[in-house]
Amino acid sequence: MATRKAAKKAAKKTAKRPAKKTAKKAAKKTAKRGAAKTAKRGAAKKTTRRSAAKKSTARRGAAKKTARKAAKKSTAKKSARKATKKSAAKKSGRKRAPNPAFMKPMTPSSELAAVVGDSPMPRTEVTKKVWAYIKRNGLQDARERRMINADDKLKKVFGGKNKVSMFEMTALVNKHLK
Repeated sequence: MATRKAAKKAAKKTAKRPAKKTAKKAAKKTAKRGAAKTAKRGAAKKTTRRSAAKKSTARRGAAKKTARKAAKKSTAKKSARKATKKSAAKKSGRKRAPNPAFMKPMTPSSELAAVVGDSPMPRTEVTKKVWAYIKRNGLQDARERRMINADDKLKKVFGGKNKVSMFEMTALVNKHLK
């Protein structure tokens, strides 16, 4: 039972580490375990049960300390990587380029044109104008801020629905773009 638990712990640890390090550490551990087992067999005859229990608790404490140290090191490495990525992004000074699919001008249908206008515009601009219309006319629900109460113009866009969630709204608006 104890060996199964040890095997599971070892498997979890090896899954997190790179291959070379795990192979070296596994070899060291097996060598230590073999030596520890032979020493334990000889010592088991001499020592009492209490002293054996004390030794095992001491080993567990040492194992916990090493696990904590390893966790601290890995978090320190991750934060260092993040810092270097951020500094590299700031140094380049370039802004992220917008996706060309979003910037492609699309013509709204006649129902949507009543809300945003009939000139071709990108999806992002259509969404901005729909939200401006909602805010201007106070169509956002007071209690449930995610819901939009449709007026006569928006009912046509929303497919006859009186209330639509924000997430549903974008899908329904996109159906009216060509």
